[in-house]
Amino acid sequence: MKFVDEVSITVRSGKGGPGAVSFRRESMQARGGPDGGDGGRGGSVIFRVNPQLNSLLDYRFKTKYYAEDGQSGGKANMTGHAGQDLILPVPPGTVVKNAETNAVILDLNEPGDYLFLEGGRGGKGNWFFRTSVNQAPEHAQPGEMGHTQQLHLELKLIADVGVIGYPNAGKSTLISAISAAKPKIADYPFTTLTPNLGVVKVDENRTIVVADIPGLVPGAHKGVGLGTQFLRHIERTNLFVHLVDASESGGREAYRDYQDILDELHQYDNAKIKQEGFRPLSSRPQLVVLNKIDAISRDRLEELVQIFKSRGIETMQISAATGKGARELVFEMGNRVSKYREEAAQ
Repeated sequence: MKFVDEVSITVRSGKGGPGAVSFRRESMQARGGPDGGDGGRGGSVIFRVNPQLNSLLDYRFKTKYYAEDGQSGGKANMTGHAGQDLILPVPPGTVVKNAETNAVILDLNEPGDYLFLEGGRGGKGNWFFRTSVNQAPEHAQPGEMGHTQQLHLELKLIADVGVIGYPNAGKSTLISAISAAKPKIADYPFTTLTPNLGVVKVDENRTIVVADIPGLVPGAHKGVGLGTQFLRHIERTNLFVHLVDASESGGREAYRDYQDILDELHQYDNAKIKQEGFRPLSSRPQLVVLNKIDAISRDRLEELVQIFKSRGIETMQISAATGKGARELVFEMGNRVSKYREEAAQ
């Protein structure tokens, strides 16, 4: 299924139905007392967070969504039917923004229903306006108008661990090796054009969600390589696995790759730091992992480990392709995530 993580839509709650002007018909009396009923309430706009969804694809092809209007009041003091609510299903992690100001209105993380726009109230019928002075009122209220708003929806994946690194560092291979997710894998950059989520079993009692984030190259914070589209997907993760290609394919240097990605996180932070509630990406815990160790000599691997260590960076070493070291990495990720969850619960 095509992954869509940004859409713009227009929503409107329903208009309340008008009250009725009606009079009882009685024997020997052409017009009895007032009996016009109230109009029905208009339908509301409700966002429903559904954990089974992982894309905003359904909103790509239709951009206008209107709740049903309430029906008119009737005679015999009958209230009109309320308009049907408009239910908008979205995946967890959906951020609802005002399309004009870009201000965040709702940040939808937990499953459930979230009332967004209330429907207009129904107008009062002429029965409501009867008094001892005016026993035959000939007026009723119109229904209250519904509310219209232009919105921009953004999806930010909810994962415990975000796997970051250069294209072709082996992120998709790692996700495939440690989870049931089967992302597209090939030996060229930008194979992955959408984030991949995998549920990883740490042990009998623990699972974690790991996201493979594509598009990180120098200039990603400016949109190079689709970077700005994907960097937001790691805003909710509390631990990064920074995967580095130890084979140094294409003439790149492992430590330079690591530094390039770190620089992009700093640049992204600088652009977002004034945003309320934003937690800088560059300061989050990282597990630096040298991948593709099956493709280099033992001596070269030791050199790379020492290069990182000389700069105060401890590394883990794995081969996602052969599985070597993958289980140890999973346990380390699980322990780090468990520790964070315990601290968050206190």
